[in-house]
Amino acid sequence: MRALLVVNPAATTTSARTRDVLIHALASEMKLEAVTTEYRGHGRDLGRQAAESDDIDLVVALGGDGTVNEVVNGLLHAGPDPEHLPGLAVVPGGSTNVFARALGLPNQPVEATGVLLDALREGRERTVGLGLTSGTPGSEDEAVPARWFTFNAGLGFDAGVVGRVEQQRERGRKSTHALYMRQVVRQLLGDPHRRHGVITLEHPGEEPVTDLALSIVSNTSPWTFLGNRPIYASPKASFDTGLDLFGLSRMSATAVARYGTQLLTSSPERGPRGRHAVSRHDLTRFTLHSKVPLPLQMDGDHLGLRTSVTFTGVRRALRVIV
Repeated sequence: MRALLVVNPAATTTSARTRDVLIHALASEMKLEAVTTEYRGHGRDLGRQAAESDDIDLVVALGGDGTVNEVVNGLLHAGPDPEHLPGLAVVPGGSTNVFARALGLPNQPVEATGVLLDALREGRERTVGLGLTSGTPGSEDEAVPARWFTFNAGLGFDAGVVGRVEQQRERGRKSTHALYMRQVVRQLLGDPHRRHGVITLEHPGEEPVTDLALSIVSNTSPWTFLGNRPIYASPKASFDTGLDLFGLSRMSATAVARYGTQLLTSSPERGPRGRHAVSRHDLTRFTLHSKVPLPLQMDGDHLGLRTSVTFTGVRRALRVIV
């Protein structure tokens, strides 16, 4: 097997020595070319080169969810073709590693590498569905390029939190769960639309759902992790179905306390619920419109402001080694 290893040197939970150990372990089982990313979007470029190559069987992403997202978008730049495109393997090296953990991989890179090597020897793989966003035709965002996401996306509040976290990291702050929670509070205090939502959900075959203050789109479950605690916004979401959506029409202090507690105590059997909660399961295609430009995030990366985003759930889009 010939493999390309995409290494993010800024991965928060791996040292240079650990990365060297992992590279040697992988190289003992396959013909391995290791490339270190040097700029934002480099992982996407490498994934695209692998997809266009005739001799690469596997791409291994060593990094966090952002690295994985870039590689996936490179591999699928011309669309999904799991029978012919290189497979994907993930060695978690970020602070949260939602995609890897949702696949059932250990959160520690050395342990995950051992699982990956066993999977390769035993031929274990699965073909997972992914989410795809695009600018809505007829909107001012219609020219925005399509982009894939592996586990979640959000328009509005949670994307604002992601943007605040990225700003803090650019200032040298370490990405921690405490930092994330502080930015949640600051976003809550500074969000002018939390009491009167500006987001509308449009899904074929049903009346529009208006005035949402929060919209979270999930391609799998859990939605995220807080330390070792999984958080289930849409417990039924799965790599084997379409997309799920969780929304809130009100984010007053009382509502935030209620639904925040429900999220913290959520489980695979029970997610947040109530009068202000909106849940949809296994959607193939839907659109989120906003009356004002709102931040968009995918797989934990802030992607700027949008007023209209169309989401598509694409089943069996990518072959993954597990």
